[in-house]
Amino acid sequence: MAPLLHLRDVSLTFGGQPLLETAEIAVSAGERVCLVGRNGSGKSTLLKIAAGLVEPDGAERFVQPGATIRYLPQEPDFSGFPTALAYVEAGLGPGDDSYRARYLLEELGLTGDEDPASMSGGEARRAALAHVLAPEPDILLLDEPTNHLDLPVIEWLESELASLRSAMVLISHDRRFLTALSRATIWLDRGHTRRSERGFGNFEAWRDEVLAQEELDRHKLDRKIAREEDWLRYGVSARRTRNQRRLGELHSLREQRRTARHAVGSVRLEAAEAQGSGKLVIEAVDASKAYGERSIVKSLSLRVARGDRIGIVGPNGAGKTTLINLLTGALAPDSGTVKLGTALEMVTLDQRRESLDPATPLGDALTGGGSDQVMVGGQPRHVISYMKDFLFQPIQRGTPVGALSGGERGRLMLARALARPSNLLVLDEPTNDLDIETLDLLQELVADYPGTVLLVSHDRDFLDRTVSSTLISDGDGVWTEFAGGYSDMLAQRGRGVGARSRNAAPQQRQAAEAPKAQPAAAQQKRKLSFKEKHALETLPKALETLQAEAAKLNAALAGDLYTRDPKLFAKVTARLDEVSREIATTEERWLELEMLREELEG
Repeated sequence: MAPLLHLRDVSLTFGGQPLLETAEIAVSAGERVCLVGRNGSGKSTLLKIAAGLVEPDGAERFVQPGATIRYLPQEPDFSGFPTALAYVEAGLGPGDDSYRARYLLEELGLTGDEDPASMSGGEARRAALAHVLAPEPDILLLDEPTNHLDLPVIEWLESELASLRSAMVLISHDRRFLTALSRATIWLDRGHTRRSERGFGNFEAWRDEVLAQEELDRHKLDRKIAREEDWLRYGVSARRTRNQRRLGELHSLREQRRTARHAVGSVRLEAAEAQGSGKLVIEAVDASKAYGERSIVKSLSLRVARGDRIGIVGPNGAGKTTLINLLTGALAPDSGTVKLGTALEMVTLDQRRESLDPATPLGDALTGGGSDQVMVGGQPRHVISYMKDFLFQPIQRGTPVGALSGGERGRLMLARALARPSNLLVLDEPTNDLDIETLDLLQELVADYPGTVLLVSHDRDFLDRTVSSTLISDGDGVWTEFAGGYSDMLAQRGRGVGARSRNAAPQQRQAAEAPKAQPAAAQQKRKLSFKEKHALETLPKALETLQAEAAKLNAALAGDLYTRDPKLFAKVTARLDEVSREIATTEERWLELEMLREELEG
């Protein structure tokens, strides 16, 4: 079948280094292809070239006449659109059904009246998905479509994409998502692409075969070089012309060995162990926590023993981070008790990736500055050696944290967290921005960790491979524990996140759902206070101002400011970090008030 889209011999040099060399993508009608590769390998760039948004150094690009393409970027541009609906409708073609725009927005939990300037990351991603899905194009190019989405939306998106007739090229770190949807795999590795006519489920075995063959070929080349060097030492007495020819061949072999781009190594993840904790790590008895009238945790009783690995799942806004803070003692319950065990040494990796000065060099972020040693589990290690464990090159030691990619910052935070001794590991969305190989090793680390793990994640495959039980939000502050991973919970509960259990015991359901008796005064309908109303009206404007400042700061950093004025670069990046935190806090407060308003209005 002739391809709808065909890219061939794509080459692109970035920063003096070849990013893409002879890369190729071919997509026929109805094909579902996943594009995989390490962080920084050029996947997003290749997808932008396929969409016609980036001009490569060289390429042949063919699109079937009349074929429609829609591209989902990681960071969509909403400028010029007054509402989410206007943005989605702008993606429709002349003959497309405008009703589908509203249908998709409703399915994704949006009204269409949202102001793009004040949308959260999750709302922006849902609006962007509706924008590309509404016209049902011939080809969908989707770059990390599950970013910022919670599990109910991810599962809906899987079902929606599976029902479409569009051809697709998918980039995602969500293995379960790729396995469910892909029927072919393109692997981008060291600038070149390889293709397998099997889906992502077979990728790892195929990749390992290719790399094993490469290693064998490299070993053969090394043996040949050794033989030629031996001849050079002891066979010099042969005829001059033959000597010159063989000497030239040796230089050619050496050059071939020197210029070969080897596969990037694996991250070495190993958590520094502290002394063992007591047998009982956490015990919650009828613990409750609420914000205003909204119950986040209601009458939770839970025992966590040493060695348990608890997965925590729920839709966005269910209170997963609040629950973690409650269980680790960072937040006191309104009622009930939470008791922590003895000799606990806790290390936390949260989804905000811990605040670091963007101007701080990578090496100093690991050592604390003023030294070339990192303390790993109380033992000194040279910073370069420890950097290599996490796939950083020695030359990156002086790179400012603000100049690292999202995946590199994720690896840096892992390196910092895992260096500290611990027997309780708290991971809040640890898989964000990590590539598949690093995810593999993080899974092994969590599975082999001798202490206790509390894990918040939307990654179903990661949960299945790591946790011993799953704690899920049933809504209204009720949390229910199921033995096993996400798939085990699904089998026991009958439905996924965001849905009530259909086959739980009636008494269990009634106990979880029955409200406690309240005084008559407490049952009267509460209204928003003047302060809350004022905040609801003013926060969107404040958010818009902050986002405008962030855009200006990002524009200032886009050029060569670091080389021209390092001090100004540090000042601008520090302010950008501060503004980003203010945006997150403002969004969270606005969403909390908006949810409260909707609840009070019934």
